[in-house]
Amino acid sequence: MFYKSISILIAVMLNAGINIDVKAEDSIKIGAIFAESGVAAQHNVDHIMGTRIAVRKINTQGGVLGKKLQLLVFDNRSSTVGSKVAADKAVNEKVTAVIGASWSSHSLAMAPVLQKAGIPMISPTSTNPKVTLIGNYIFRVCFIDSFQGKVMAQFAKQDLAAKTAVTMIDLRSDYSMGLAQSFRHRFEQLKGRILEEIPYKQKQQTFTTLLNQVKKLNPDVLFIPGHDESGFIAKNAQEKGIAAILLDGDGWGVKSFLEKGGAELQKAYFSTHWSKEVRTPVSESFTALYGKDATDKFALAHDSVNLLADAIHRAGVSDRAKIREAIASTKNFQGVTGEITFDENGDPLKSSVIMQIANGKVNYLKTVEP
Repeated sequence: MFYKSISILIAVMLNAGINIDVKAEDSIKIGAIFAESGVAAQHNVDHIMGTRIAVRKINTQGGVLGKKLQLLVFDNRSSTVGSKVAADKAVNEKVTAVIGASWSSHSLAMAPVLQKAGIPMISPTSTNPKVTLIGNYIFRVCFIDSFQGKVMAQFAKQDLAAKTAVTMIDLRSDYSMGLAQSFRHRFEQLKGRILEEIPYKQKQQTFTTLLNQVKKLNPDVLFIPGHDESGFIAKNAQEKGIAAILLDGDGWGVKSFLEKGGAELQKAYFSTHWSKEVRTPVSESFTALYGKDATDKFALAHDSVNLLADAIHRAGVSDRAKIREAIASTKNFQGVTGEITFDENGDPLKSSVIMQIANGKVNYLKTVEP
């Protein structure tokens, strides 16, 4: 039977008497740290559902090493402090490994706790390069900002023939600052010119003064590495008649971005990790099963759980150190979002997808290899 909504699928599973969270004593405890409350909660819905459903699928197939996975979800309350507290709770619960977090700032806060405790951590979507540099127990299944910043700079220069750019940077976001830095570095390498880097704060109510500055500079492209607030900025830029082509990274690949103004954009581009248009057997199977709910965030969380399960299987024991070694040695893992082989920092060597927004509709444009 095909379900068009993840919430409907969860409800059917519960009504059928299928437990998502196993509580048997003979199980392997897996922690998941995401935002269930606060500003990041809407962003993290797909992460949580992707994690839960992947765990449920593994358990229905017999689990790992003859044991079911017991999933414990910890709410980081959309803050760095909450992320550290959630990590402390995961340590106290003696979890074998942790999936999460989503936002880079959250992962940067929780990773030191898990590294010190010797608990492997796999982030689905934290793209800041600093995350995995915290230690050898920290991994991710997404590409990093230095790669997607490079991809978007090359796209702007080579595909859009842009000569000048302006970037708008959220000073309270490690994600925004890191992505802007990598974009600038590559764009200038390609002989492009950054006219201005304009700072803002995510919770600003108005961007009129800043956008007037952009309009006066008249750049070929306007790069806005942010989350859903950048949808509001982009919409306002368009309404002001700013001619620059609008660009961002994977922060635009969320439903809330469209709700905040992204759905009204006439022409824009962003990088992301995966699209339903990607034609690999694993990707097509995933899309056929989950339909419209098959978002890139859902897919990355799904890949994180399956990669962890594969590592536990290869380790042959539920020992954290052995599992860490197995994760680090992962090669050619066939995930929904692409083939994963880890480098020495715990970062995957993966391709990026560029999406186009045309008259409010989001479409797959191209895949860029590393």
